[in-house]
Amino acid sequence: MILGAVLAGGRSTRFGSDKALAELGGRTLLARAVDALAAQCEAVVVVGREEAPAPTLPDWPRADMGPLGGIAAALHHARDAGYDEVLTCPVDGIGLGEGLAAQLAPAPAYCESQPVIGLWPATASAALDALLTNYARHSMRAFAELVGARAVRLSENPANINTPADLMAAEERSHGL
Repeated sequence: MILGAVLAGGRSTRFGSDKALAELGGRTLLARAVDALAAQCEAVVVVGREEAPAPTLPDWPRADMGPLGGIAAALHHARDAGYDEVLTCPVDGIGLGEGLAAQLAPAPAYCESQPVIGLWPATASAALDALLTNYARHSMRAFAELVGARAVRLSENPANINTPADLMAAEERSHGL
């Protein structure tokens, strides 16, 4: 069983406001991310927020750990709730595609261009805990290397919305469809 986890605990400093609540095509980025994972996972959680259109989890071991804190929380929850894997995506990952989990399988694997998008075994929680509590280098690539994850080139690269200009460009692309 796969648990979907939307990583939504960032500060949105480049965006200038709460990116999760920004709208694209009349829907928030947060709702879009939850729906994208719900289409291919048994359940979805949102990590790093208190309110969301899905159950929420706080980052682990504390806030401001970056994406790894969100992934750690999701891995802990998955392990404790009996899920085998966690499919992660950022709140601004638009265009994930319905076959994302299949493209990343078998776990551990991550999107070559956006390592926050990944399929992680729930058992990787111990390795991530060690990384977050014992090592100075807290990066997605360090975690991926630690658990032997493969970099996967997806058939279609998801958008990455970091600024209002990125959102405007995504809106313009979606009108052309």
